Amino acid sequence: MPASTGLVTLGEIRSAADRIRGVIRRTPLLPVDRSAGAVPGDAPDLWLKCECLQFAGAFKLRGAYNFISSIPPGVRQAGVVTFSSGNHAQGVAYAARAFGIPALVVMPVDAPGIKVAAVRRLGARLEMAGTTTTERKARAEELLAEIGGTMVPPFDHPDIIAGQGTAGLEIVEQLHEASERRGEEIRASRVIVPIGGGGLLSGVAAAIRELEPGASIVGVEPVGAPKMTRSLETGHPITLESVDTIADGLKPVRPGDLTFEHTRDLVDQVVTVDDASIREAVLWCQGQRLLVEPSGAATIAALASGRVKPASAGATVAVLSGGNLDPSILRAWLADAVGDASGDGDAE
Repeated sequence: MPASTGLVTLGEIRSAADRIRGVIRRTPLLPVDRSAGAVPGDAPDLWLKCECLQFAGAFKLRGAYNFISSIPPGVRQAGVVTFSSGNHAQGVAYAARAFGIPALVVMPVDAPGIKVAAVRRLGARLEMAGTTTTERKARAEELLAEIGGTMVPPFDHPDIIAGQGTAGLEIVEQLHEASERRGEEIRASRVIVPIGGGGLLSGVAAAIRELEPGASIVGVEPVGAPKMTRSLETGHPITLESVDTIADGLKPVRPGDLTFEHTRDLVDQVVTVDDASIREAVLWCQGQRLLVEPSGAATIAALASGRVKPASAGATVAVLSGGNLDPSILRAWLADAVGDASGDGDAE
């Protein structure tokens, strides 16, 4: 199933929405709880698209199910193979279980334990290989040649991008519903999306650019994994020699060819944020009573650090792309935050 040329269309995203309806969760679009403390970037109207509450813990199920549902049934029964740092792995395992087909997943040796356990719980066969996208992709291709089946790419395919774009459809629909409830028009003026391989940003941008052409679209990636930033500067997709960030879901070393094209043509700005800002953003999300992993909190980090300015009029929407965070890590970070606050108090 080779990738086609050209950008994903709104019609393809709508078709994907029909295909995955009843399988994925229409995740909430929540106005920020201002009683919980300071709002990142002092955004006057901030909304949170909570893909951290999606089945399998992240947006990845949207694209995985859309792709697998498009495989001819006779071919699909042979099963699927994929490679992932964790969230796509869970999406593929969840979708494969729904179709009753085998799934083989290759994950990095340093994948978070919570994601490894979830993939096993969903019934997929698991193999660990390397630490980079390049290494696990190579191993997945070897296994595919041995056992057969269909490779489910993590981001660089029209069916994956169209599936992820359904989150963008929901943002527009949900703001329209909020407008009707409040009796005032609420429209997206700025939409902020994390960048791993670029599939979510590509799909959301394709939907938003058609439905809200005046909105600005911003992608966010870690300082330690700036693959899209460097690719845009160079003018073509490049491969990083190494990556280093706490946001494991944003660690691909190279954007896809198709996701690069979408970002170049549809996205207004791409920024980077450091790990300290991401960590603080995870804690801020906890204050909103949302469990968000570092990859998902990158959008909040961009606002809080000033790397992205909120819209002065209209809604700013931050996509929280995943919630697969090890509770022990969150407990440690919360304890550190309490300790830091106590130390500040003693100093006074």
